[in-house]
Amino acid sequence: MLKVLAAVGQGIDALNERIGDAVAWLTLAMVLVTFCVVVLRYVFDVGFVWLQESYVWMHGIVFMLGAGYTLLHQGHVRVDIVYRGGSPRYKAWIDLGGVLFLLWPMLLALWWVAWPYVAGSWSRLEASREAGGLPGLFLLKTVLLVFCVLLGLQGLSLAIRCIFLLTGRTEPATGVPAIEGPRDGH
Repeated sequence: MLKVLAAVGQGIDALNERIGDAVAWLTLAMVLVTFCVVVLRYVFDVGFVWLQESYVWMHGIVFMLGAGYTLLHQGHVRVDIVYRGGSPRYKAWIDLGGVLFLLWPMLLALWWVAWPYVAGSWSRLEASREAGGLPGLFLLKTVLLVFCVLLGLQGLSLAIRCIFLLTGRTEPATGVPAIEGPRDGH
């Protein structure tokens, strides 16, 4: 059973690691598209609504799909007054409680609210309201649900690591920092 849990955690970590790496490239694309929009507008006095919308959409995708990666690498904001000075065991309790009582309930509430919103968008294959805007707004709205899944899975992986630590078992090797603290030492 422990091997299965460790494998599940490692699989989730690997998934969010790959998605985070891909999203990093989307950030570069967003910067390049924004540069093109500025040059086209202020040098050539030309604008394309679809191009302007594309970098706004990319921005949303980067944050929503990168949230699991950020949790994997302990990059989300913490209340350091409570967390920083604690032992690894204390931090594991805080992290486990955070997943169980804050993260998962918030994600379930978001899923509950987002599902009809996304389903309605899919039912009419919603596109941008702007003339010349991007089609496929329903795909962008679907990212809300993907966000819930990826962040919820990463919460599961964190919970598995916490349980391993709290039960005195060897923490599953994930290639990411242990519960001691963020990777940059802050």
